[in-house]
Amino acid sequence: MKIALLGYGKMGKIIEKIATDRNHEIVLKIDNDNLHELTVENLQQADAAIEFTTPGSVINNIATCVKAGVPVVVGTTGWYDNIVEVKENCLQGNGSVMYASNFSVGVNVFFKVNQLLAKIMNNYPYYDVQVEEIHHVHKLDSPSGTAITIAEGILDNIDSKKDWANILISEDPAAHTDDNLKPEQLLIESHRIDSVPGTHTVIYDSEVDTIEFKHTAHNRNGFALGAVLAAEWLQPKKGFYTVHDMFKFDI
Repeated sequence: MKIALLGYGKMGKIIEKIATDRNHEIVLKIDNDNLHELTVENLQQADAAIEFTTPGSVINNIATCVKAGVPVVVGTTGWYDNIVEVKENCLQGNGSVMYASNFSVGVNVFFKVNQLLAKIMNNYPYYDVQVEEIHHVHKLDSPSGTAITIAEGILDNIDSKKDWANILISEDPAAHTDDNLKPEQLLIESHRIDSVPGTHTVIYDSEVDTIEFKHTAHNRNGFALGAVLAAEWLQPKKGFYTVHDMFKFDI
């Protein structure tokens, strides 16, 4: 398969290695130095595109891939407020798009077990629940897309929580407080620390004990491998997909 990489930073370079190890060919690499090369004609050299850029450029990148008729796997987060518009454009253009807050196999197992755990814990309302996420200081969005997906899995199954609220804790934790948090709000506490690929923890706390459910990424390789697997899965398909369409866990 011939792949176009939209975004050639740290993640793009890891995706390149994993893709070539799986006998794929990288035919186009786009970063800030050659944005002018992101054209319909250039994209049509590829069988699929993998997009890891920024929230400010992702929507235009998806639209260009749809126009080129090239399936695109989207790992960028922070654009989901525009998801209805992007989906409509994809379907009207007979495009092929898969997006996810996280393509890692381990994280998607975590998503599934998180939903099952929330269903169980809904029977025990004396446990309060919150989500904690830790990422490197260069991460642009807060909370992480992965944390939002985790929160949505809890909100769908815990009757006492109606929406989520985020607190970003940076250099001075004492400057941040959850005093304004309403009981029906699910707290997502975000931390930004140097060189942390991503750690996500769901915490159920009561007066008698605490239950912690955690996923820790040791590096970005799991994200990258999942994105390449998604490009392989998406290649012959048309439509607008999430990673859950690929990872169907029968329990």
